[in-house]
Amino acid sequence: MNVNTYVPDELPLRDLDYQKLFGLVGRANAELARYDGLLQGIPNSEIMLSPLATQEAVLSSKIEGTQATVDEVLEQEAGLVKEGEKYKDIQEISNYRSALYQARDHLKEYPIRLGFIRELHKILMNSVRGQDKKPGDFRAEQNWIGPRGCTIEQATFVPPSPFILSSCLDNWQNYIDSDDSDFLLQTAVVHAQFELIHPFMDGNGRIGRILIPLFLYKKKVLAQPMFYLSEYLESNRDEYYERLQLISKCGDWNGWIAFFLKAIEKQARRNGQRVQEIMELYDGMKLRVQDATRSQYSIYLVDSIFSKPIFKSSDLIRQFSDRHGVHRQTAFELLKRLRDAEILRELQPGRGSRSAVLCFPELIVLAQG
Repeated sequence: MNVNTYVPDELPLRDLDYQKLFGLVGRANAELARYDGLLQGIPNSEIMLSPLATQEAVLSSKIEGTQATVDEVLEQEAGLVKEGEKYKDIQEISNYRSALYQARDHLKEYPIRLGFIRELHKILMNSVRGQDKKPGDFRAEQNWIGPRGCTIEQATFVPPSPFILSSCLDNWQNYIDSDDSDFLLQTAVVHAQFELIHPFMDGNGRIGRILIPLFLYKKKVLAQPMFYLSEYLESNRDEYYERLQLISKCGDWNGWIAFFLKAIEKQARRNGQRVQEIMELYDGMKLRVQDATRSQYSIYLVDSIFSKPIFKSSDLIRQFSDRHGVHRQTAFELLKRLRDAEILRELQPGRGSRSAVLCFPELIVLAQG
């Protein structure tokens, strides 16, 4: 049976309903600008907002079916290793976050290029489900989307043929380098077109979502690539997929862009609220930790528990000794005072050579929303 593969629209798009989209563009830009203003006012933003990056990795992966939580990811990284499918889920999430961080560093100096996308894909698919599907290589065969185990004839969507894949990707990259009428509208098109091209055998959705903050950062819409949309997309998963499908079925780009702009507006507002909550917690914790420890190193303690809110006590003690010249017994006593003040909670007691595992519960609650 012959199956028609999807042929993507040439970018930039023609005949968009700008009258319909104009108001949505304005509201989304206003909310995103407010959020970016908050970001620019945060000292040590990479430390303070690292839990949000973990939450983004969890929720973006959840769209694809993983079932791990923020605290489970952090627990495993602190040595409380999970087993079976949970372990595999957490590894996928950890890879997503690694790709996000490495992309952020790369784009400080370099543009978004197809080779860069392939490198991200290698990181994403390292040692996880799908690692046998040529990580880092654009596909040379036909793929399709549909119920598990379906044939290509039963698929709900059949992406472009591998014979035209290269020209589709070149057009997509050229569009990234251009400036469309509005950068948020352009971000909507960049994300959807990548998903519709579906250039890898696996992992396309996660790469496409990583690209959202990266593209906004490169277009200088954001001072830092720290805008995470997966919370909204996961909460509205059915409409997310339906809107993408309507592009391929009937060319409804206006409906997709309207959905995406609403997502930006609402998530920017939610992200802004969460950033303010984290900033308030950080400022309050500086005082509480100082009161509990009476130590000149209290600010370093605060930064440490924000950057890694679940940790082995031995790891933090070693870090303090190596970075700040603090005697290990002194660092041990500082942690004890934070436990006594109920700032930290013990998840696993130390026993013999095994270190205690401690957590900073107030930040974890905020990170999970």
